[in-house]
Amino acid sequence: MENSTSTAGRPVAAAVQARPTTAGRLLFIDNIRVFLTILVLLHHLMITYSGTGDWYYNEGQPDFIATGLGGWFCAVNQAYFMGLFLLISAYFVPGSYDRKGAWEFLKDRLIRLGIPLAVYSWIINPVFVFLLFRDEIGTSFWRFFPLQYFKGGTVIGHGPLWFVEVLLIFSVLYILWRLVTRSRPSPPAVETPFPSTLAVALFALALGAVGFLVRLAMPMDTYTFVPLNLQLPFFAQYIAMFVVGLIAQRRNWLARLPEKTGRGWLIAAIALVLAWVPMMLLGGAAEDDMPFKGGVHWQAGAYAVWEAFACVALTISVIYLFRRFFNRQGKVTGFLIPNAYAAYIIHAPVIVALALVVRNVQLYPLLKWLLLAPFAVLASFGLGALIRKIPFTDRVL
Repeated sequence: MENSTSTAGRPVAAAVQARPTTAGRLLFIDNIRVFLTILVLLHHLMITYSGTGDWYYNEGQPDFIATGLGGWFCAVNQAYFMGLFLLISAYFVPGSYDRKGAWEFLKDRLIRLGIPLAVYSWIINPVFVFLLFRDEIGTSFWRFFPLQYFKGGTVIGHGPLWFVEVLLIFSVLYILWRLVTRSRPSPPAVETPFPSTLAVALFALALGAVGFLVRLAMPMDTYTFVPLNLQLPFFAQYIAMFVVGLIAQRRNWLARLPEKTGRGWLIAAIALVLAWVPMMLLGGAAEDDMPFKGGVHWQAGAYAVWEAFACVALTISVIYLFRRFFNRQGKVTGFLIPNAYAAYIIHAPVIVALALVVRNVQLYPLLKWLLLAPFAVLASFGLGALIRKIPFTDRVL
């Protein structure tokens, strides 16, 4: 599933452009953005070699082990990484809006989100797709674009840029909400304790229930709002995590996450990651995984609840671990952080090009993924850094 994996920095300008307001409290958020951007790259590279989703290029016929391990890796990522991206992106939205006002905030979002979205959807992606499938297309580029390119129905948000599109939509909705409620006094930013474990668990349970209900009508991998390339079966989580990010900023929850809470949800996250394997095997996924994707099946209900709890547990765990152990930056992160957004935008053609270069190398799929992974990360961030040297791109990227 391309956009659930892409299902996937500064994959979002609001997130990656932000800078810590206090060095001791927000450095870890920059590092989380880099981590998630790299995870998106590895996720899509895994799809290339495990065949566990739709992607521009899938190689070979993976066996049961490659498919199983690849599916496990991608399912765990899908459970939380785009939701966490939205949460940390939303975390900076209220402050940015308060400083700039509605018009300047909208203009900034259109520049930092709208321009990359349009450039990728209408320039980079069509050229990339044409070069990749030139033999099958069998015509010139100018006949392919726009006559054939838009026949699939997707107008904008192609490939991984669906996520930038979602953040732009959510930002516009936030502006509208602030304008509609502007007659009310803005609530002051008041630090409050991090929600209790019970409250977080009830939130996850509710999120799982809503996800199950949505997928009764819109099963995973089978329902996409084609014009905008949006996989709506995942949007209960995306909306909820964006709203949580808005609330967390006002209440300073990320900085106030208690040590005990972080450790507890880290243990839960490890258990939930391991639980995916028996859940899928007991549900018969080896023969048919469709019951997990939606509909009136116990597997769909179990998966929706597992996904919601995994989202919450892994989100809290990543925030806890990065705040505790990676709340600092050096030369490496000093290079990675400003180039993360550009790396996210350009990573699809980069990793496909690398995969094509080594396509004739005979290696086990997972070993090939492991060996190619560092080159994919370095090439994506390196090319992103070069792109950012082009005049005027610093205003966008």
